[in-house]
Amino acid sequence: MTDRRGFLTGAAAVGAGLVAAGAARAQQTQEAEAARVAPTNVQLLLGSQEGRIPGDGLAQKAQRAKEFGFDGLELSPGIVGRVDEYKKILGDNGLGVAAICAADGPYIVPDEAQQRRAVDNAKRILDAAGELGSPGVIMVPAFNGAQDHLVGWEGRELLITLLRELGEHAVQAGSRMLLEPLNRGEARFLRQVGDAASICRDVGSPGVGVMGDFYHMRHEETSDMAAFIAGGEWLHHVHLASWSRNLPGQDDRSFVDGFRGLKWIGYSDYCSLECGVQGDPMVELPKSVEFLRAQWELA
Repeated sequence: MTDRRGFLTGAAAVGAGLVAAGAARAQQTQEAEAARVAPTNVQLLLGSQEGRIPGDGLAQKAQRAKEFGFDGLELSPGIVGRVDEYKKILGDNGLGVAAICAADGPYIVPDEAQQRRAVDNAKRILDAAGELGSPGVIMVPAFNGAQDHLVGWEGRELLITLLRELGEHAVQAGSRMLLEPLNRGEARFLRQVGDAASICRDVGSPGVGVMGDFYHMRHEETSDMAAFIAGGEWLHHVHLASWSRNLPGQDDRSFVDGFRGLKWIGYSDYCSLECGVQGDPMVELPKSVEFLRAQWELA
């Protein structure tokens, strides 16, 4: 009986010590988390897809984009073979390149010839993107309509293999490939920013990153802020759109929660319009820019 009492007393003391140590560690974690604050010097870089800006030709579009308050333009793969033209016009207007949209696939299909076509096409776009100083070239592994596209583990493993090759080329070119998660109505394979980030982690190349799209995130994420934090160091582009996929500010969609996530991770790349517009774009685009900058200040 004495031995049993001694054992129980000793066990209780050990248990109390473990509880106290655990509580101390939890307190330290809470204090460290409370002390962590989002960087205060993070700036909002606003871009728009080139086609969204009204104008006759690139020169007029670039001039108007600058007048509307944009910092850059998101360009099409049409940059291939026209790098010098784009460099001059964008430089003359003080605009950067937000991203290139997009390097068409499908990538994750059994057809090896199609895989090679997609990869080789992406490499050509990466070369031009690097010359223009673009943070990345957007890619969708496969839309729902792609014939026989792979899903699950098989699709993931093939994508990682292809991205390792593309990532190496992207580093040499001075840009990166950007995985874009879509809503399940457009692409079931890759739907969440965190999933894309885990693929980037497994690829292990600085030439591969991820982007988030507010419109698709509406359907697939429970929190804009959490989605961007999950993207973390791999997040290098953001698409902006309202609930109805029109200009931000044209319905009651708030961007504050998502912008808080971007500030939290110290995001330094572009947020770019990919959406429609209700009304006269000459009037509505400057209003949307003003709205987005106000939302950033609230975040």
